[in-house]
Amino acid sequence: MTTKHPAHRPANPRFSSGPCAKIPTFSLDKLSDAALGRSHRAAVGKDKLKAAIEGTREILGIPADYRIGIVPASDTGAVEMAMWSLLGARKATMVAWESFGAGWVTDVVKQLKIDAEVKTADYGEIVDFAGIDFGTDVVFTWNGTTSGVRLPNGGAIPADRAGLTICDATSAAFAQDLPWDKLDVTTFSWQKVMGGEAAHGMIVLSPRAVARLESYTPAWPLPKIFRMTKGGKLIEGIFVGETINTPSMLAVEDYLVALDWAREIGGLPKLMQRADTNAKVLWDFCDRNDWIANLATDPATRSNTSVCLKFTDDRIKDGAAFAKAVAKKLADYNVALDVGAYRDAPAGLRIWCGATVESSDVEALTPWLTWAFEACIEEQA
Repeated sequence: MTTKHPAHRPANPRFSSGPCAKIPTFSLDKLSDAALGRSHRAAVGKDKLKAAIEGTREILGIPADYRIGIVPASDTGAVEMAMWSLLGARKATMVAWESFGAGWVTDVVKQLKIDAEVKTADYGEIVDFAGIDFGTDVVFTWNGTTSGVRLPNGGAIPADRAGLTICDATSAAFAQDLPWDKLDVTTFSWQKVMGGEAAHGMIVLSPRAVARLESYTPAWPLPKIFRMTKGGKLIEGIFVGETINTPSMLAVEDYLVALDWAREIGGLPKLMQRADTNAKVLWDFCDRNDWIANLATDPATRSNTSVCLKFTDDRIKDGAAFAKAVAKKLADYNVALDVGAYRDAPAGLRIWCGATVESSDVEALTPWLTWAFEACIEEQA
């Protein structure tokens, strides 16, 4: 290799899209107050779980009449809970522009066998929400973690919709402005923008979603971990910290620490600003170089968290092999870890730019991207 690599590396090479980088001030001693070896049903456990719920409401600005619950199996568990519990009362519209959204389509159409219209877009593009019938129940992903494309706003969602909107917002929450009045069910996990640990999801229910739960019983049996009602009434305990199954109190403590950090830096506006600043470093880098581009075709839909990039140089012989070689080289030099494109996505890189990432690290990464690209071009010859 004749190309000399840059001298300065990112201080933190963790650019994984989940689990994501911990908060910049993280240290294990911050978890010393965790309720370890205690029941989550003891007063101390309930208090911490309730604090996690109310802290989420505070930072995200979730309306007081919306219920917030901590649920099993990360964002996936939360989405499945919503679909299995709420869908089937009316026709559904399934909207997908990346692999996770496509997974929800499969579950609804092939597993639940619900009457659904399916609307899809290619990676890098987004479905036109103006053409969606919101008289149906609409399931969609706000930010495509594997495609780097997001819904720019909720303007196309009518306030007087007859159906429910079920939104997978796992890589959008805490980094993008979610319009709560347009969302009936919103799901996310701690492991994305807040840099929390995996395995725990959150579900946010509007009053309309609660009314559906209390007035509709699905035709299929519901596993225990999906049940949010009993005797036709919402199980209110779920939404004050009485979780369905046993949570990790260590992970809860970690999330509480992240919420404290968010408060300290200025709350949601600052979290969004940090993600915007990080992503813009990469957007500007793409503008300066003709061999790399954002996977998103429309600048208005570019994600500020999971930034997906594609190589555009005509000299590249095998796109998938080349992208893997670049990602491996960056990892081998401890510059950027876990930045390969998702397995179902087009070949390229996926670089997490959420709020826990420092912009100085993204800046330090960019010359290494050039170096790795040029080195792999050279090795390909």
